[in-house]
Amino acid sequence: MAPSQTNVPTACLALADGTIFYGRGFGATGTTTAELCFNTAMSGYQEIMTDPSYAGQIVTFTFPHVGNVGVNPDDDETLDPVAEGMVVKWMPTEPSNWRAADRLSDWLARRGRIAIGGVDTRRLTRAIRQQGAPHVALSHDPDGQFDVAALVEKARGFAGLTGRDLARDVTCAQSYRWDEMRWAWPDGYTRQTEARHRVVAIDYGAKRNILRCLASAGCEVTVLPATATADDVLALAPDGVFLSNGPGDPAATGEYAVPTIRGVLDKDVPVFGICLGHQMLALALGARTVKMNHGHHGANHPVKEIETGKVEVTSMNHGFAVDTQSLPTGVLETHVSLFDGSNCGIRMADKPVFSVQHHPEASPGPQDSFYLFERFAAAMDQGRA
Repeated sequence: MAPSQTNVPTACLALADGTIFYGRGFGATGTTTAELCFNTAMSGYQEIMTDPSYAGQIVTFTFPHVGNVGVNPDDDETLDPVAEGMVVKWMPTEPSNWRAADRLSDWLARRGRIAIGGVDTRRLTRAIRQQGAPHVALSHDPDGQFDVAALVEKARGFAGLTGRDLARDVTCAQSYRWDEMRWAWPDGYTRQTEARHRVVAIDYGAKRNILRCLASAGCEVTVLPATATADDVLALAPDGVFLSNGPGDPAATGEYAVPTIRGVLDKDVPVFGICLGHQMLALALGARTVKMNHGHHGANHPVKEIETGKVEVTSMNHGFAVDTQSLPTGVLETHVSLFDGSNCGIRMADKPVFSVQHHPEASPGPQDSFYLFERFAAAMDQGRA
């Protein structure tokens, strides 16, 4: 008996090794190529899809209930989705949450992002862990017409992330001011009106909630594009400089970012970095970065602060890591992953300069790592004194 039309796959995920996954498409139609990663968070799919650090990647969500709370304007980390697409176990249900303003599928369609549901995400995640993050092609066709061989060739033709500077693609076009603070009941997002510190944030793909955390820590924030020079930064007479998260290969972005950071370090200004900003700082200090097998993506990553022994539950999103063995004299490792021992933080022994690989603003603990923003503010207080 011929299958009914409702059983015809309308989406296809093709891996570069020839493995094919069929499912039901939603969101936009068409085809896209990217690196495939998996994320283990049980919530926050909208924040994940709009996190600029996911540029060039399709996200497999290991938690099956994706889309069940809908989407809303407050949870965007940037203006539009940046991740190329999404892979889920179950098709999204009707949203059931008082904050929902739209359906996930409609939101993705308007913003040109492809998604596939009905996939065995356990099998797919095992493949990613065993083989490394694969290059893939994802196609959505309501008629279910797929040239599988052509999709595999598209996947094999994807350039990958190694050697690619993606920060230029997601950074701001021009500088701007930020004063919105963290969400708090009952007023929601409020404005910073009594800033104590002037901070310049270099935008390699900054998440909005990081900027909110800086504002909540008493900072008046000016955001500059990723290509800003040290002169651009220092001309604003900052009390501190923040290096944001972002996508791509840190070594490629470092071609223009490292000279800027070194110029700032020469002036003894407090510096704080997160994610790609952490990797940029490490490169500027003389360390190396390496591509990970499948990276860290999720909201349940235990990280140990070496000096205190405290363990924080953190959010992570990175496919490259700082090589601990390459840290030069005078640069100390401050945090490590309890999953695999990889580096999650550094600081200079003689300057108020530090960074972390994880995302303290993402509230997975929910506030285990907020102290890092206060530590940055304290360093600026001390510098002013």
